[in-house]
Amino acid sequence: MLHNITIKAGGSEKDYWKDLWLNRQLLLILSKRDISVRYKQTLLGVAWSVLRPLMTMTVMVFVFSYLAKIKSDPGIPYPLMVLSGLTIWTFFANTFTQISNSILINSNLVSKVYFPRLLMPLSSIAVGFVDFLIAFGIFLFLTAVFQHPLSINLIYLPFFVLLTFTTSLGFGLFFAVLNVRFRDIGQLIPFMVQVGMYACPVAYSSTLAQGTWFEKYYNLNPLVGIIDGFRWCLLGDKAYFNPASLISTAIISTVVLGLSLIYFRKKENSFVDHI
Repeated sequence: MLHNITIKAGGSEKDYWKDLWLNRQLLLILSKRDISVRYKQTLLGVAWSVLRPLMTMTVMVFVFSYLAKIKSDPGIPYPLMVLSGLTIWTFFANTFTQISNSILINSNLVSKVYFPRLLMPLSSIAVGFVDFLIAFGIFLFLTAVFQHPLSINLIYLPFFVLLTFTTSLGFGLFFAVLNVRFRDIGQLIPFMVQVGMYACPVAYSSTLAQGTWFEKYYNLNPLVGIIDGFRWCLLGDKAYFNPASLISTAIISTVVLGLSLIYFRKKENSFVDHI
């Protein structure tokens, strides 16, 4: 599959980004392969992308709403509040996980041919985005079931999707480098994702943090502004959203992405030594 791709040894730093563009066909090939491999040997295939969010939403609604008696924002059905948060969280979690494991997954290519290694993390985004589109389609279907109108705020949705991509890429690149050098990181990542889902307002509203001593620290979590903003886009002004939380989100995400790109570029030539 790679015989039509132009692959050559890297030159100066300024040529790196040119090589990245010249090898865009390889990015497409890797993206298609990642999507295919994800469901190739599963019995239900892509249906898992439908079942997972529905089952997770059902469990969360039962635990948080019926057992813990946590309320949604006024006027918003609890299942829709949960699924809206779950949709964007899953996009972040899947993308972050795929990027973190991308170098090891493509270890056979790393050890054989030269191409800008950044293509591997970038191609990993495709899987998470496909799952996101499916979960978003489920959400649209449930809005019809619950007869909840979509908000005009929907026009801001691409901004929050792009911000999620930026955040997942920034943190994912950092852990992708660490994962090559220290294989224990691969065991840590699923635990971080699992804990992170409950540390973020996926199954509850951020109004629970209002007026508390930890509110300012809570808002430093870049995913808080993303999830609340995404929910606000879908469910309208009834959904709680503090625009100020986007300031820390934008700053942290941008800084992390910049530092991670520098760190990734510095270490990518040594990947082959540790694989």
